Amino acid sequence: MALTPAGGLRLHTQRLPGRDGGSTVVFLHGLVMDNLSSFYCTLAGPVSRAGHQVLLYDQRGHGRSDRPPGGYDRDTAVADLVALLAALGLDRRPVHLVGNSYGGVLALHTALVRPDLVASLVLIDAQLTGDWVENMTDTLSVAALGLEHRRLPEQLAALGRRKEARLTAGADALLNRTSLIEDIAAGPAFTARDFARLRRPVLAVYGEHSELLPGARELAAGAPDCELCVLPGVGHTVLNEATEGLCAAVLERLGSRAEAVAR
Repeated sequence: MALTPAGGLRLHTQRLPGRDGGSTVVFLHGLVMDNLSSFYCTLAGPVSRAGHQVLLYDQRGHGRSDRPPGGYDRDTAVADLVALLAALGLDRRPVHLVGNSYGGVLALHTALVRPDLVASLVLIDAQLTGDWVENMTDTLSVAALGLEHRRLPEQLAALGRRKEARLTAGADALLNRTSLIEDIAAGPAFTARDFARLRRPVLAVYGEHSELLPGARELAAGAPDCELCVLPGVGHTVLNEATEGLCAAVLERLGSRAEAVAR
């Protein structure tokens, strides 16, 4: 693992090798408590062993990456990704984006504003339509207040739970000392018009009990090339609780799309 200078930040990155000349798969994690490790322990290894080059990174403010006070809007997230790909020499051909939860939001936004960078998308239980922006903002605001007033990191540290204390302290800093909540609140939900102008193939993988599934059905109905895969028995926890089915769907899609890009 390394801290890679990109766009004025140091982003914590991890790369896994694939075949020479193979396609590159970039993983985008979710918000606040999430980081590159959620993919490292689930999808990254199988995708690398299948021959794809893998790039994992902690987004700004998360994990071990720098945590500036601002810049948590979608456009800046895309700029961070562009800068990172350029810094690593991975900007010469389109990459496959795999995004979990809010990482899927960023993946989809990237495909809309910079389709030249994207070969295909895999969205894992991503928030796409409805009142999700307002709901997420409310949830994060409640969490921020709880962290600020309960002094949870200190309580966990006193109990000897150092890893949890460190993660919670990072969440506290991100929610209470940056513009993350305000930046997310300023971003609109996607619309049917956005889905219709997607020009990259999409695989959407959702749990059958996920409250976000209606948005995925709207995406599948409106996007020119979208396959919806619904995994049984799970909700928003697809990445961790339906890893085998998710991995099979992702590898099948990446294999076919990588061949198409190569041709």
